[in-house]
Amino acid sequence: MPTITIDRYDLVLLDALQRRGNATNAALGETVHLSASQISRRLQRLADAGIIAGHAALLDPALLGLGVTAFAHVVLERHGKTQSDAFEQAVAALPEVLDCYSVSGDADYLLRIVAADLPAFSELMMKRVLRLPGVAHVKTNIALQKVKQTHVLPLDHLTQPARPRQQVRYTGGHDAAMAEN
Repeated sequence: MPTITIDRYDLVLLDALQRRGNATNAALGETVHLSASQISRRLQRLADAGIIAGHAALLDPALLGLGVTAFAHVVLERHGKTQSDAFEQAVAALPEVLDCYSVSGDADYLLRIVAADLPAFSELMMKRVLRLPGVAHVKTNIALQKVKQTHVLPLDHLTQPARPRQQVRYTGGHDAAMAEN
């Protein structure tokens, strides 16, 4: 994968976009100190590069009647591509599973799940999650209180000297990205 070059304007723009995804290009331009047309070109370049993966509205699960958040540690019966693929396809079809990560440690997968209430969560676990292909056992933790949840990625590390395998290069100025605008 080619290295993607960003500058300080891109960093400020990405941070602002993470915090106010519905901001107009004009409003983002005020924050970044660039014109709306420059913002538009930068957003398109960042999207084309894959840095901006998409846009979404963040909904409040509790206000929508999804008052239970749980984390499930899933262990598969066997390890192998066929077993993992079958599990991953099946879990992708469960809308209550918001996140699914293949992980190291005691479990093979970690799921973040939402449900309306404890009876709905219990039914989901007993009738659907435990019946997913290859599941040996599941250990769950119910969230008691949300202490922190964010979608805002830290970006400060990009301003540090480049490390091998880093796919985004920070120029510090605005020379490379501004030349495109």
